[in-house]
Amino acid sequence: MNKREITPIVSKKVIVPFVLITSLFALWGFANDITNPMVSAFKKVLELDNFQASLVQFAFYGGYFTMALPAAIFVNRFSYKKGIILGLSLYALGAILFYPAAAYEEFSFFLAALYILTFGLAFLETTANPYILSMGSEKTATQRLNLAQAFNPVGALLGLLVAQKFILASLRSDDTLADGTPVYATLPESAKTAVRTADLAVIRDPYVILGLVVLIFLLVIAVMKMPKNQDQENKVAIGNSIKRLFKSGKFVGGVIAQAFYVGAQIMCWTYLYQYAESFGISNTTAVNFGISALVLFLIGRATGTILLKFVDSGKLLNFFAIGASICTLITIFVPGMIGLIALVAISFFMSIMFPTIYGIALEGQGEDAKFGAAFLVMAIVGGALMPTLQGILLDLGGDGYTDLIILGVPEVNFSFILPLTCFIVVAIYGHYVFKYYPNK
Repeated sequence: MNKREITPIVSKKVIVPFVLITSLFALWGFANDITNPMVSAFKKVLELDNFQASLVQFAFYGGYFTMALPAAIFVNRFSYKKGIILGLSLYALGAILFYPAAAYEEFSFFLAALYILTFGLAFLETTANPYILSMGSEKTATQRLNLAQAFNPVGALLGLLVAQKFILASLRSDDTLADGTPVYATLPESAKTAVRTADLAVIRDPYVILGLVVLIFLLVIAVMKMPKNQDQENKVAIGNSIKRLFKSGKFVGGVIAQAFYVGAQIMCWTYLYQYAESFGISNTTAVNFGISALVLFLIGRATGTILLKFVDSGKLLNFFAIGASICTLITIFVPGMIGLIALVAISFFMSIMFPTIYGIALEGQGEDAKFGAAFLVMAIVGGALMPTLQGILLDLGGDGYTDLIILGVPEVNFSFILPLTCFIVVAIYGHYVFKYYPNK
């Protein structure tokens, strides 16, 4: 048996810190997926158009872009542990700010709270991902990150369940008459004001509770002794580090692929609700399809982690991106339940993309990894830009989702041409990595 075969993914001496940091992946998964259904919820409660509602995702993922590089600079100056503590502090602050946002009933206040919340997530992702990579041999780094990232959809599932059971099911602005007409639109202004106040309080409470839970994690990590990786925790000259990173085609391609992947993921998970609504499925019921998507995502992540032991990471990324592209084509050109099932199935193929791109791009970067991680987290801005573009496409024919027919399908179907484009970019990157940087 050779050395590679006996190299553990996680050594026993770091198992407790590994589990603790891995739990953070579930925490930001929860934040991501309790927020996805809020695009539709805010649209109804505050009577927004599709573009305005998409600003929820713009604020959420824009925070990553804003704070990722400052987070890397902070970690370079101090340590991974202090970066995680500051990230959890900002995460908790943003979540708790939902309380005054609901009191003022201002959409811009909610957007600001989400923006601050994701400052914290940017710190956590910039810090936790390379920290996990550093907790052992570089040979098993991508497998280790896929293992840790497998807990992200666990948190995401919990976020969706909370959104379904405690938010969407309780929103009175989502009620309809027997003929499907929204009740909210027919109410007099005084009654509408009362409903809006009650519904915003329903949206507020889970975020405030989340903020308090995050504070508990902050306290536990603050008192826990965490391991250090001397190579990756050394102080690095930022200018020289960035120059070295951007000389690597594998790294630059990874940043581009990551931006397109995250855009595709957020579009598929956000507009699943609009896709379902276009043929009569309510948001509360559509959450069941969102949950199914996350279950497939979790299964795909576990499957991918196993396959990476035997299949080149670039090759596997290419295959999964092709599978996602095929499902997206069905989503576009086969309206109705079959298209919705295909949209759900995309999640299986998306499952390995983020950690695999991340691991490939940072492989061999050594002490430059902290700044490399920042650019890969900044690439999450794709999740801010792409859903906004899809919202603009949906508004072409009006506020509805089937006002316009494009290439023989409703506009909501056609709008998934954007995720399709993203998956093609990821497939090209996977092929490039397999061709020029094979690791098996």
